[in-house]
Amino acid sequence: MAEVEVSTSSDVVTIRLNRPDKRNAITAAMYTALADALIAAEASAAAVVVLTGAGGAFTAGNDLQDMRDNPPVGDNPPPVRFLAALTGLRAVLVAAVDGPAIGVGTTVLLHCDFVYATARSTFRLPFVDLGLVPEAASTLLLPRLVGHQRAAELMLFGERFDAATAANVGIVTAVVADGTALDQLLAERTAALVAKPRAALRATKALLVDSTARTVPARLVLDRRVLQSLLPPAPDRAHEAQ
Repeated sequence: MAEVEVSTSSDVVTIRLNRPDKRNAITAAMYTALADALIAAEASAAAVVVLTGAGGAFTAGNDLQDMRDNPPVGDNPPPVRFLAALTGLRAVLVAAVDGPAIGVGTTVLLHCDFVYATARSTFRLPFVDLGLVPEAASTLLLPRLVGHQRAAELMLFGERFDAATAANVGIVTAVVADGTALDQLLAERTAALVAKPRAALRATKALLVDSTARTVPARLVLDRRVLQSLLPPAPDRAHEAQ
């Protein structure tokens, strides 16, 4: 049984962590499989990629024993390759969380466009307690989202917080009652995204995450360039106006 399962339906690629006996703790081999799945999804021009976990957990984070056995060193270790594929993804990225999301299980959510979670889901950033620092650019992204003091509280204390708190600070998009409601919401929202014009969907996501045009004048230039790339050629526009 694969520890990372990939399925595709109606332009939605679902990537499921499937190591329930370890609460989907992620090994180096799983990071490799995750990176491969994301790269394949990008190549397929999928509209949506869903990240989720099996067996009542999103992920317990990194498998610490495996990390000791396979330290993420060198130019392009599996976790780095995974994060590169994740941050380079043009498809809309959705996380479906049911149960614990610990460590990278929380930091990865900061890269998602939407995060849907069940009410029983919990979140934790235990890096300091483990003698580590938060990864996945979370020390940049979390303060942007929740402010410095709230980010410091979540990261320095490393205490568990619930789905309602995660939604209140903006990490989670919506909270639903249970797994059945989560599946229903996920189906509805992904179907709505798939129905939208693909180029406009991807271009809007790219604008949302762009970090180069940081001033209003620069953003106006970027907006105009992207808009012009989406417009049909001038003869076609003239024909439509007749």
